[in-house]
Amino acid sequence: MPGKGDRGGVKEKPKNTAGALKRIISYLMKYKYLVLAFIILTFVSNLGNLIGPRLAGRAIDAISVEDGPIDMKTVTRYALLMLLFYVGGSLISFTVSIGMMRVGRMISRNMRRDVFNKLMKLPVGYFDRHQAGDIISRVSYDIDVVTVSLSTDVVQIVTSLVTVLGSFTMMLIISPPLVVCMVFTIPVSILFTRHMGKKTRPLYSKRSASYGRMNGFTEEMFSGQKTILAYAGEERVCGNFSRINSDAAEAYKNADGLGMTMGPTIGMISNMGLAAIGLGGAIMYMFKWVTLGQISSFVLYSRKFSGPINEIANIINEIFSALAASERVFALLDETEEVKDIYGAKELADCQGEVETRHVAFGYIPGKTVLKDLSFVAKPGQTIAIVGPTGAGKTTIINLLMRFYDPLGGEIHVDGREHREYTMESLRRSYAMVLQDTWVFSGTIFDNIAYGKENATMEEVVTAAKAARIHSYIMGLPQGYNTVITEDGGNISKGQKQLLTIARAMLYDTNMLILDEATSNVDTGTERQVQKAMAELMKGRTCFVIAHRLSTIQHADNILVVDHGDVVEMGRHEELMTLKGFYYRLYASQFD
Repeated sequence: MPGKGDRGGVKEKPKNTAGALKRIISYLMKYKYLVLAFIILTFVSNLGNLIGPRLAGRAIDAISVEDGPIDMKTVTRYALLMLLFYVGGSLISFTVSIGMMRVGRMISRNMRRDVFNKLMKLPVGYFDRHQAGDIISRVSYDIDVVTVSLSTDVVQIVTSLVTVLGSFTMMLIISPPLVVCMVFTIPVSILFTRHMGKKTRPLYSKRSASYGRMNGFTEEMFSGQKTILAYAGEERVCGNFSRINSDAAEAYKNADGLGMTMGPTIGMISNMGLAAIGLGGAIMYMFKWVTLGQISSFVLYSRKFSGPINEIANIINEIFSALAASERVFALLDETEEVKDIYGAKELADCQGEVETRHVAFGYIPGKTVLKDLSFVAKPGQTIAIVGPTGAGKTTIINLLMRFYDPLGGEIHVDGREHREYTMESLRRSYAMVLQDTWVFSGTIFDNIAYGKENATMEEVVTAAKAARIHSYIMGLPQGYNTVITEDGGNISKGQKQLLTIARAMLYDTNMLILDEATSNVDTGTERQVQKAMAELMKGRTCFVIAHRLSTIQHADNILVVDHGDVVEMGRHEELMTLKGFYYRLYASQFD
């Protein structure tokens, strides 16, 4: 498989703001009626808040009468109405915020479901090229950024638009000349916001990519912690993380540092407009063109007008961050899925286990061939051993048999048909696998053994466990088969995990079996017992065995000796030893 060292780079694709925004909105539109109701409520809430300054002006005019007593009844009425509108608007806003948070959670759930379903359809090569931490970053951090922006910014944008338009209308009604005093701030604010948006957006995209790299490195180092400690590599790893962490912190500082200047700058521009209003209002009041209440209302409306512009400047930063994060999520969703079944593909039912490869050629990277001309025949019930030095192409053969990859040349036949003529699911379900890298999940021992067989009974699971020589160990646990294994099997040894996976394969009713150094993690005494169980398991099945210890495959029906992508020798153990060629030298190096 391709080298792991080149997987960490996060490759940014060309930015498509309109496309990303359209796809984000498509998730929002699934709840369009609910969102529409919240938008209407937001509109109503802001109308109430917009009436308040007008009522305040009238109350001030009622107080500032030149002749006669102050009409406290009128002032009190306006004050109570202001309180009613402001409290009512705040309650509606609170309801909308709670509702949009719930919509955001539902959108987050849908996006994560789509991403996870997509990951299940991606080819093995995608996971070879991308770090697990980077993928997790897209599923968690990036989706969170998008959904938080959706749940808060949509309401905020509607609120800001209603407030800006409403405030501007009310200011025109109160005094058009005063509007002229502050109108110059509008184009200045818009131009500044557009200029800053162009500068900050690529920085937010770089920030998301940096966090993906940091998460990927962290996940990789934690999974290899024991190796790091064994080789005393803590200082080197900490140094590498420090550099990656510094890059992420620098990307965060560059994006948010520049973005945070937008709000204060827009605020300064708005304050310049407020100063112009104060000067113009004072002159107009001297000539009795406006009342004191009108000036007060106008100032309040001008603050309501400029406030949302400040908020929009901050919202734009969040939107740019969300767009950058969404592009990483959508880039994953747009990845080419695993090769689909061809039209008219048939189910591989009652598999007999005859496998033939004809001049198969394959390479993971264009121009670099791993297998050059692979040809062999496996008859039903035969055991085919695959041996050779590291990097010779042994695991690649298994990947092709399981159709994790398709050959670049040649064909693979199963039961007389080219294996692409079968549905992928039925082809893979025809193989049982025991790999060197064992996999168990968080759940009971019973669930782990019965993973591949639906509705497996306790009797069947116990029989498989006995055959794998792990039944006695399981019965010694406090809860037997109901004992819960922690995540990644942290509470059992590697050898026990491997025995569990062997038991799982024994329970899986198939006619073809793949063993990739299946006893590498068990001790010599246990290996002898497992070998007997494996011999029983392999009876009547077509078996493909990757082996490094050649003593385990001496009785194979056919041994493929692979070197540099070619089958250099083929035959039974005795025949290959007689040749005294490549296999003989491999064997001699282990048993000299």
